[in-house]
Amino acid sequence: MTEQHKRNPNTKCVICEKQIYRRPIELERSKGKAFCGQACYGVSCRREKPCIICNKLILSSLHRITCSRGCSNIHREGIKYGLGRPKDKVEEIRSIKIRLLQNRGEKCERCGYSKSEVLQVHHKDRNNKNNDFNNLEIICPNCHFEDHYLKS
Repeated sequence: MTEQHKRNPNTKCVICEKQIYRRPIELERSKGKAFCGQACYGVSCRREKPCIICNKLILSSLHRITCSRGCSNIHREGIKYGLGRPKDKVEEIRSIKIRLLQNRGEKCERCGYSKSEVLQVHHKDRNNKNNDFNNLEIICPNCHFEDHYLKS
């Protein structure tokens, strides 16, 4: 720019306080907020909140409440996870299957298929809460499918 076209600064950057020139109409439109460049504008747009442990500023858009793993561990120190959790259904069925395989042999009770890894526990009365051993049988997936879907 030539010396005759150079403007004298009329305001300061809101973030870094560098002297800059802005047209009066632009200052009026932005209510006096002026930035020296894109970097300072970006800093002004950041929404930050304090960490609940150390009060260090963190970005609020990340939905975090602590700034680091250390602060997170301090925050979770007294929390006891998994207490009062209902009994895991998968573990219960697995133990029932192991007992049935030991008592009745490792084969399908209908067709004799002998791959014990794929055998399934079937409730004869279709009530999965009734785990009485007289109500249960070990069957292969094909027989299980036939019983549930082809008979109806």
